[in-house]
Amino acid sequence: MSNLPYHEQKDIENVKKLRTLIKELPPFCTDFFRGIEPRTSSRTRIAYAYDLGVFFDFLEKENPVFKKMSRRDFRLDHLDELTVHDLEEYMEFLKYRFNEHNQEVVNKERGIMRKISSLKSFYNYYYRNEQLQNNPAALIRMPKIHEKEIIRLDIDEVALLLDEVEQGDSLTDKQKSFHNKTKIRDLALLTLLLGTGIRVSECVGLDMDDVDFKNGGIHIHRKGGKEVTVYFGVEVEDALQDYLDERFGIDAMPGHEKALFLSLQRKRIAVRSVENLVKKYARIVTPLKKITPHKLRSTYGTNLYRETGDIYLVADVLGHSDVNTTKKHYAALEDERRRSARNAVRLREKFDE
Repeated sequence: MSNLPYHEQKDIENVKKLRTLIKELPPFCTDFFRGIEPRTSSRTRIAYAYDLGVFFDFLEKENPVFKKMSRRDFRLDHLDELTVHDLEEYMEFLKYRFNEHNQEVVNKERGIMRKISSLKSFYNYYYRNEQLQNNPAALIRMPKIHEKEIIRLDIDEVALLLDEVEQGDSLTDKQKSFHNKTKIRDLALLTLLLGTGIRVSECVGLDMDDVDFKNGGIHIHRKGGKEVTVYFGVEVEDALQDYLDERFGIDAMPGHEKALFLSLQRKRIAVRSVENLVKKYARIVTPLKKITPHKLRSTYGTNLYRETGDIYLVADVLGHSDVNTTKKHYAALEDERRRSARNAVRLREKFDE
């Protein structure tokens, strides 16, 4: 399996994980996952499996009928017996619960919405295939979402962040000892994220031969398996060239020979490691902002929109399948552009007397 491309390896791992999760659900759930397989990614199906696991956990703990049964004995026709009231109780349950490890779990608006959305898809599948007579999930009102302010780096903060990655002056002594070994890699990685807006999963999945300096682009696999080329500018090119000069001299561990970004263990760098290094540098530059790799993506999208004013281009470059997703994220900037246009059109020329 180590000879397969990274995204194919991850897909196989996800499929194995999904099979384990499905075994913990009632047997009839297998039909649902088989039915949605052609139009969903393995990561999406894993999210469904987790969410449905929470739903059946609720039934076992809180519903008097299901408390007496083993989960593997749940039948599809049992879902027909549930009412809107039962599902509203489930929404209340989601706000505050304990998981299988007896750990406290608090779901906020978005977490509750995702789980209810998963349940709606679950019910819709069986209802559409005429295997259920009732669909109480269709009558559930989704929780109201309060939009949060989008956090992103300002232009000066971007420069300060890259300066800190390059110099490491404000790091602790322990961090500096690692910084000397990783600064070229870290600078290339963060410059790439800030200069292209790619997702962190797309970044860690890059192989060395995915970088095309001739055409100034990287070959990536988007969510859903779509393959695209994302183009980069001179700053990204310079940072990648410097890192590749170093990378070609590293003897990677077996199975990781093609990986572009390596950890100190000479293995493909993990998503969690990238999240940690972004946090390490960002908290020095802007301690009041909680900066993650996704916030670097938002920063790129903001800068691209300010430069071009083309929301469709931003959506395409970021890989949004629906431009409305992009519009929602950059609504404040659109309003800013509309206000700036108020004096752009002159109705009557004024002449000096």
